[in-house]
Amino acid sequence: MRGAVTLSCGLLGGFLAFSPAFSPAQSFEKHVAVSQEVNASMAGRDAMRQGGNAIDAAVATAFALAVTHPAAGNIGGGGFIVAYITESREIVTVDFREKAPAASEPRMYLDAKGRLLPHHRAGARAAGVPGTVRGLGLAHAKYGRLPWKQLVTPAAELARDGFTITETLAHSLNDQLFSKRKLEAGGRDDLGSNPDRLSDFPESMAAYAKPDHTRWKAGDRLIQPDLAATLDRIAVEGPDEFYKGKTAKILADYSKQHGGLITLDDLAAYQAELRAPIHSTYRGYDIYGMGPVASGGIVLAQMLNILETFDLKSDGHQSARTLHRVTEAMRRGFYTRATEVADPAYVTVPVEKLISKEYARELASTISDRATPSEQLASFRIVPAEGNDTTHLSTMDGSGNAVALTYTLEEGYGSKAVVAGAGFLLNNEMGDFNLIPGRTDVTGRIGTTPNLIAPNKRMLSSQTPTLVLKEGKVRVVTGSPGGRTIPNTVLWVVLNLLEFELSPREAVDGARTHHAWFPDVLTLEGSSWPEQVRQELSALGHRVRSVAIQGDAHTIVVDPANGRRIGVPDHRRVTSAAAGD
Repeated sequence: MRGAVTLSCGLLGGFLAFSPAFSPAQSFEKHVAVSQEVNASMAGRDAMRQGGNAIDAAVATAFALAVTHPAAGNIGGGGFIVAYITESREIVTVDFREKAPAASEPRMYLDAKGRLLPHHRAGARAAGVPGTVRGLGLAHAKYGRLPWKQLVTPAAELARDGFTITETLAHSLNDQLFSKRKLEAGGRDDLGSNPDRLSDFPESMAAYAKPDHTRWKAGDRLIQPDLAATLDRIAVEGPDEFYKGKTAKILADYSKQHGGLITLDDLAAYQAELRAPIHSTYRGYDIYGMGPVASGGIVLAQMLNILETFDLKSDGHQSARTLHRVTEAMRRGFYTRATEVADPAYVTVPVEKLISKEYARELASTISDRATPSEQLASFRIVPAEGNDTTHLSTMDGSGNAVALTYTLEEGYGSKAVVAGAGFLLNNEMGDFNLIPGRTDVTGRIGTTPNLIAPNKRMLSSQTPTLVLKEGKVRVVTGSPGGRTIPNTVLWVVLNLLEFELSPREAVDGARTHHAWFPDVLTLEGSSWPEQVRQELSALGHRVRSVAIQGDAHTIVVDPANGRRIGVPDHRRVTSAAAGD
């Protein structure tokens, strides 16, 4: 039975005491899909109503988001799936991260003097070879139940018939279509005027501007006929259509005409990969995440292993001592990310060492009662400074299958370039490589060797789709957008549930923090952190800053007392929704 209910019950082993004082999450008896947009969540729910499983629901939701959430939902980007398959009782992961085109080279975004050019951020040259359609296709072929066409057609219908846009989407589109860029003096390169918005690309204007070129407002209808035609082809012909059919030719022609590097050969050669999951434990719970080239699974496991050596609960959820230790775990986890993790086809990643309890104890022993200067962790020189938009969805069906899926175009609206005649946005994921070899600076620019550009290489990712199991059953499905903040957002959701025993709603709503090794700054989300705690952290040597929001962790929590699926949309994005039965 669908509906929001207030729960007031304790769960097994003290896990999650629900607070009726908080706005309730939505509780479902059978299945649930949680995403950033209601039409997409309903597409996932409908797939399960029709006899599909959580994989089918994730595929349907992801394709729908490519229509209704253009800033991040996509068929022109890439991402990762972490799933629990009930029939085989196994965790499976799918890597559909984008790849560098075959013509790529390490210094392709630098001028003759080694200065970074702007076309790593916008336009066809910023794009890696997309992986989304191939990844969803692989997951469906291995584990889905419903016919492929049945899962893609709802998205095609949303694009063809249109959907009513929200105030949030109207504001986002207007910002891209009407805001004026401020170009720096002399800020031109060989590609033109440093494009950085949809309004800089005629094809993007044709796809997203209103016919009368007035501003969008809530209640307007967005219709995308070119995208509908592309989705129809993919629905009928399968994933190969995107990589070897008409859509592939349209994409390759567009790339060639606009200075990009993606070719028909690149598209035809692209394959998604089944990877071994990252498995760690925390307080008796099993934590499963995505392995390299995603860094999130390793970083999250390492941070949790470090923090398990401390009694955070006794110190207090919002105490300066707790935040200090969490920050130091983040600092070390992100140093590991910068120096050890990259595409495993190009770099040997010592996964077992990095996620081991023994190594975590070594790292924990280096945490003192003062902030560790980030430069002290590095064995190489950190140089002075020179003068992200993703989306996550979670699904779970009545049989216990569960999917955490995170995918992205990188920045909001990716490269800002819609492929003419195909209607979808290209990613700008090439910027996730280390673009200036050898230069790691205090601003957070990383130039370490493992993640340098190479032909056909997958760029490092921070995405952290995560499953938490207890006694072989899924208890939590979560993940988040947010660039480098993603592992730390997921860390806080997991800590809030497992360490501090907050309710699902409280765990997702709770304020978050972020530290990424460099810049050596601790950011505190929102205004709920007590001023005394801020002062104490500063006294410990942390440089403290504030940010408005961090992440968007659409989460499912299972109540082991009755098996109900509790869908918890993150209220940081007002358009988010859970749909189920």
